Amino acid sequence: MAEKKLTFEQAMGRLEEIVAQLETGEHPLEDALSLYEEGAKLMKQCVTMLDRAEQKVMKLRIDENGALAEAPFVPEGE
Repeated sequence: MAEKKLTFEQAMGRLEEIVAQLETGEHPLEDALSLYEEGAKLMKQCVTMLDRAEQKVMKLRIDENGALAEAPFVPEGE
């Protein structure tokens, strides 16, 4: 069965649940490994979504004609 596509917020929420469960130390090794693997996949998914969002971020600037224009966002210090 195909995996359900989670929103960023859903993936982060599930990742937080997994971390909380693992921090208790109450799961048998096999269960803990399964949770860890699920968490690693969710983390990768979240990073990918954040990277895509960052690529879409644009900033507005005033061009040489005085009109508003979009430019790629570049964080300060880069």
